[in-house]
Amino acid sequence: MERFVELIYEELLPNIEVQSLDPHDPVVVSELPKPWITIGRGNYAVVVAHPDFPDRVVKLYAPGRNGWEEEVEVYRRLGRHEAYSECLHSDKDREFLVLKRLYGKTLYECLMKGVRIPKRIIEDIEEALDYARGRGLNPHDVHGKNVMMTSDGRGVVVDVSDFLKPEPCTMWRDLKRAYHRIYLPFLHDRPVAVPSSLMNGVRKGYRIFRKGRRLWGSDS
Repeated sequence: MERFVELIYEELLPNIEVQSLDPHDPVVVSELPKPWITIGRGNYAVVVAHPDFPDRVVKLYAPGRNGWEEEVEVYRRLGRHEAYSECLHSDKDREFLVLKRLYGKTLYECLMKGVRIPKRIIEDIEEALDYARGRGLNPHDVHGKNVMMTSDGRGVVVDVSDFLKPEPCTMWRDLKRAYHRIYLPFLHDRPVAVPSSLMNGVRKGYRIFRKGRRLWGSDS
Protein backbone atom coordinates (compact mmCIF):
# COMPACT_ATOMS: atom_id res chain seq x y z
CA MET A 1 0.00 0.00 0.00
CA GLU A 2 2.81 2.43 0.84
CA ARG A 3 4.33 2.22 -2.65
CA PHE A 4 0.93 2.59 -4.29
CA VAL A 5 0.21 5.76 -2.32
CA GLU A 6 3.63 7.12 -3.28
CA LEU A 7 2.82 6.61 -6.95
CA ILE A 8 -0.43 8.50 -6.52
CA TYR A 9 1.40 11.56 -5.23
CA GLU A 10 4.43 11.25 -7.53
CA GLU A 11 2.86 10.19 -10.84
CA LEU A 12 -0.91 10.48 -10.82
CA LEU A 13 -1.91 13.69 -9.08
CA PRO A 14 0.62 16.01 -10.78
CA ASN A 15 -0.35 14.74 -14.25
CA ILE A 16 -4.07 14.04 -14.26
CA GLU A 17 -6.71 16.55 -15.34
CA VAL A 18 -10.35 15.89 -14.52
CA GLN A 19 -13.30 18.19 -15.22
CA SER A 20 -16.98 17.94 -14.42
CA LEU A 21 -18.63 19.99 -17.15
CA ASP A 22 -22.22 18.99 -16.41
CA PRO A 23 -23.50 17.44 -13.15
CA HIS A 24 -25.69 15.08 -15.20
CA ASP A 25 -22.86 13.75 -17.40
CA PRO A 26 -19.68 11.79 -16.63
CA VAL A 27 -16.53 13.73 -15.84
CA VAL A 28 -14.00 14.38 -18.60
CA VAL A 29 -10.43 13.12 -18.21
CA SER A 30 -8.25 15.16 -20.56
CA GLU A 31 -4.86 14.13 -19.15
CA LEU A 32 -3.79 10.83 -17.58
CA PRO A 33 -0.19 9.66 -17.13
CA LYS A 34 0.87 6.22 -18.35
CA PRO A 35 0.53 3.45 -17.31
CA TRP A 36 -2.57 4.54 -15.35
CA ILE A 37 -5.87 3.67 -17.02
CA THR A 38 -9.44 4.89 -16.57
CA ILE A 39 -11.85 2.17 -15.49
CA GLY A 40 -14.87 4.28 -14.58
CA ARG A 41 -16.27 7.80 -14.82
CA GLY A 42 -19.13 9.11 -12.74
CA ASN A 43 -20.77 12.51 -12.71
CA TYR A 44 -18.44 13.81 -9.98
CA ALA A 45 -15.36 11.57 -10.00
CA VAL A 46 -13.12 9.29 -12.04
CA VAL A 47 -11.79 5.86 -11.06
CA VAL A 48 -8.32 4.91 -12.31
CA ALA A 49 -6.05 1.90 -11.87
CA HIS A 50 -2.36 1.02 -12.16
CA PRO A 51 -1.43 -2.31 -13.81
CA ASP A 52 1.12 -3.14 -11.11
CA PHE A 53 -1.56 -3.01 -8.40
CA PRO A 54 -4.55 -5.00 -9.70
CA ASP A 55 -6.37 -5.22 -6.37
CA ARG A 56 -6.96 -1.50 -5.80
CA VAL A 57 -8.13 1.66 -7.55
CA VAL A 58 -8.06 5.41 -7.00
CA LYS A 59 -11.27 7.41 -7.01
CA LEU A 60 -10.51 11.10 -7.59
CA TYR A 61 -13.17 13.80 -7.34
CA ALA A 62 -13.27 16.55 -9.93
CA PRO A 63 -12.45 20.09 -8.72
CA GLY A 64 -15.50 21.86 -7.34
CA ARG A 65 -17.55 18.69 -6.82
CA ASN A 66 -18.63 17.74 -3.32
CA GLY A 67 -19.04 14.26 -1.90
CA TRP A 68 -15.60 13.05 -0.83
CA GLU A 69 -16.25 13.39 2.90
CA GLU A 70 -19.65 11.73 2.65
CA GLU A 71 -18.26 8.78 0.71
CA VAL A 72 -15.53 8.18 3.26
CA GLU A 73 -18.20 8.09 5.96
CA VAL A 74 -20.31 5.65 3.96
CA TYR A 75 -17.41 3.22 3.68
CA ARG A 76 -16.69 3.62 7.40
CA ARG A 77 -20.25 2.53 8.19
CA LEU A 78 -20.26 -0.31 5.69
CA GLY A 79 -17.09 -1.87 7.03
CA ARG A 80 -16.27 -5.13 5.27
CA HIS A 81 -19.00 -6.76 3.18
CA GLU A 82 -18.66 -9.03 0.16
CA ALA A 83 -21.03 -6.91 -1.95
CA TYR A 84 -19.12 -3.65 -1.49
CA SER A 85 -15.65 -2.27 -2.01
CA GLU A 86 -13.58 -1.06 0.94
CA CYS A 87 -11.81 2.23 1.57
CA LEU A 88 -8.10 1.52 2.12
CA HIS A 89 -6.79 5.10 2.18
CA SER A 90 -8.17 8.63 1.80
CA ASP A 91 -6.88 12.19 1.48
CA LYS A 92 -9.15 15.09 2.32
CA ASP A 93 -6.95 17.82 0.82
CA ARG A 94 -6.64 16.14 -2.59
CA GLU A 95 -10.10 14.53 -2.36
CA PHE A 96 -9.30 10.98 -3.40
CA LEU A 97 -9.87 7.51 -2.02
CA VAL A 98 -8.02 4.25 -2.51
CA LEU A 99 -10.57 1.45 -2.85
CA LYS A 100 -10.48 -2.31 -3.15
CA ARG A 101 -11.05 -3.15 -6.80
CA LEU A 102 -14.14 -5.09 -7.84
CA TYR A 103 -14.03 -7.04 -11.10
CA GLY A 104 -16.95 -7.75 -13.37
CA LYS A 105 -19.47 -6.11 -15.69
CA THR A 106 -22.06 -3.52 -14.70
CA LEU A 107 -25.63 -4.49 -15.49
CA TYR A 108 -25.59 -1.69 -18.06
CA GLU A 109 -22.62 -3.37 -19.78
CA CYS A 110 -24.32 -6.77 -19.56
CA LEU A 111 -27.28 -5.43 -21.50
CA MET A 112 -25.08 -3.81 -24.14
CA LYS A 113 -23.03 -6.99 -24.61
CA GLY A 114 -25.88 -9.49 -24.41
CA VAL A 115 -24.60 -11.13 -21.20
CA ARG A 116 -27.28 -13.00 -19.23
CA ILE A 117 -28.15 -11.49 -15.84
CA PRO A 118 -29.28 -14.26 -13.46
CA LYS A 119 -31.87 -13.58 -10.75
CA ARG A 120 -29.20 -14.27 -8.16
CA ILE A 121 -27.50 -10.99 -9.09
CA ILE A 122 -30.63 -8.99 -8.29
CA GLU A 123 -31.10 -10.89 -5.03
CA ASP A 124 -27.48 -10.29 -3.96
CA ILE A 125 -27.82 -6.56 -4.58
CA GLU A 126 -31.13 -6.41 -2.72
CA GLU A 127 -29.52 -8.11 0.28
CA ALA A 128 -26.57 -5.71 0.11
CA LEU A 129 -28.87 -2.69 0.14
CA ASP A 130 -30.75 -4.10 3.14
CA TYR A 131 -27.39 -4.46 4.90
CA ALA A 132 -26.60 -0.80 4.16
CA ARG A 133 -29.97 0.28 5.58
CA GLY A 134 -29.15 -1.67 8.71
CA ARG A 135 -26.00 0.44 9.02
CA GLY A 136 -28.00 3.66 9.01
CA LEU A 137 -27.51 4.39 5.31
CA ASN A 138 -30.02 5.27 2.60
CA PRO A 139 -29.20 3.51 -0.72
CA HIS A 140 -29.42 6.21 -3.37
CA ASP A 141 -28.58 6.42 -7.07
CA VAL A 142 -28.51 2.63 -7.44
CA HIS A 143 -28.88 2.04 -11.18
CA GLY A 144 -27.47 -0.17 -13.93
CA LYS A 145 -24.09 1.56 -14.10
CA ASN A 146 -23.57 1.40 -10.33
CA VAL A 147 -24.21 -2.31 -9.76
CA MET A 148 -22.15 -5.15 -11.17
CA MET A 149 -22.08 -8.87 -11.85
CA THR A 150 -18.68 -10.17 -10.74
CA SER A 151 -16.63 -12.74 -12.60
CA ASP A 152 -17.83 -15.42 -10.16
CA GLY A 153 -21.49 -14.57 -10.73
CA ARG A 154 -22.38 -12.48 -7.69
CA GLY A 155 -24.05 -9.09 -7.47
CA VAL A 156 -22.16 -6.14 -5.98
CA VAL A 157 -22.66 -2.39 -5.56
CA VAL A 158 -19.82 -0.33 -7.00
CA ASP A 159 -20.86 3.24 -6.13
CA VAL A 160 -22.04 4.23 -2.64
CA SER A 161 -21.19 7.93 -2.79
CA ASP A 162 -24.82 9.06 -2.36
CA PHE A 163 -25.82 6.70 0.45
CA LEU A 164 -26.01 9.55 2.99
CA LYS A 165 -28.60 11.52 1.03
CA PRO A 166 -31.82 11.65 3.08
CA GLU A 167 -34.37 11.90 0.27
CA PRO A 168 -35.99 8.73 -1.13
CA CYS A 169 -34.74 7.30 -4.40
CA THR A 170 -36.70 4.88 -6.58
CA MET A 171 -33.99 4.01 -9.09
CA TRP A 172 -33.31 0.52 -7.73
CA ARG A 173 -37.02 -0.19 -7.37
CA ASP A 174 -37.58 0.87 -10.97
CA LEU A 175 -34.66 -1.26 -12.17
CA LYS A 176 -36.04 -4.31 -10.36
CA ARG A 177 -39.44 -3.77 -11.92
CA ALA A 178 -37.90 -3.53 -15.38
CA TYR A 179 -35.91 -6.69 -14.71
CA HIS A 180 -38.96 -8.72 -13.66
CA ARG A 181 -41.44 -7.27 -16.15
CA ILE A 182 -39.26 -6.89 -19.25
CA TYR A 183 -35.91 -8.64 -18.90
CA LEU A 184 -37.03 -11.98 -17.40
CA PRO A 185 -39.86 -12.68 -19.86
CA PHE A 186 -38.15 -11.38 -23.01
CA LEU A 187 -34.35 -11.39 -22.64
CA HIS A 188 -33.23 -13.71 -19.84
CA ASP A 189 -33.37 -16.97 -21.82
CA ARG A 190 -32.28 -15.41 -25.11
CA PRO A 191 -30.12 -12.37 -24.28
CA VAL A 192 -29.23 -10.04 -27.11
CA ALA A 193 -26.88 -7.07 -27.25
CA VAL A 194 -28.89 -3.87 -26.84
CA PRO A 195 -27.56 -1.06 -29.09
CA SER A 196 -25.86 1.80 -27.28
CA SER A 197 -28.15 4.29 -29.02
CA LEU A 198 -31.18 2.56 -27.52
CA MET A 199 -29.56 2.36 -24.08
CA ASN A 200 -28.75 6.08 -24.14
CA GLY A 201 -32.28 6.87 -25.25
CA VAL A 202 -33.72 4.85 -22.37
CA ARG A 203 -31.33 6.54 -19.92
CA LYS A 204 -32.29 10.05 -21.06
CA GLY A 205 -35.98 9.18 -21.19
CA TYR A 206 -35.85 7.78 -17.67
CA ARG A 207 -34.17 10.97 -16.45
CA ILE A 208 -37.03 13.03 -17.89
CA PHE A 209 -39.55 10.61 -16.39
CA ARG A 210 -38.01 10.91 -12.92
CA LYS A 211 -37.89 14.69 -13.15
CA GLY A 212 -41.58 14.76 -13.99
CA ARG A 213 -42.43 12.36 -11.22
CA ARG A 214 -40.60 14.55 -8.68
CA LEU A 215 -42.48 17.62 -9.89
CA TRP A 216 -45.75 15.81 -9.27
CA GLY A 217 -44.55 14.64 -5.85
CA SER A 218 -44.72 10.93 -6.63
CA ASP A 219 -41.02 9.96 -6.56
CA SER A 220 -41.24 7.77 -3.48
